[in-house]
Amino acid sequence: MTENVVRSFGVDIHGVQIDEKTRCAHYRSALDVIAIRHHCCGEWYACVECHAELADHNVSVWPQTDFGAFAILCGVCGNKSTISTYLAHPDSCPACGAHFNPGCINHHHLYFDK
Repeated sequence: MTENVVRSFGVDIHGVQIDEKTRCAHYRSALDVIAIRHHCCGEWYACVECHAELADHNVSVWPQTDFGAFAILCGVCGNKSTISTYLAHPDSCPACGAHFNPGCINHHHLYFDK
């Protein structure tokens, strides 16, 4: 698939067929509105599958010591959350209340060390 980059709320989001709310070819429901800055490269991707398809390196998870980093972007309002804030409330944006996909919790181990 072909990469596209969408500038959303001042952030370049990488992904496959992404839209302005950060949904991609892999996750396109109304609730799939989170982009994640990846620990390994510092780049924002729509999802880990987009990273796997497009990046020239393996993904690495955020260590617990870095959970204060701003690594979650709400695709609805542009709020950047720390990993700790997101993990404490993974179902919605703390700024605008937009609901996030509850299934994302099943993928946390791909992004964050526990």
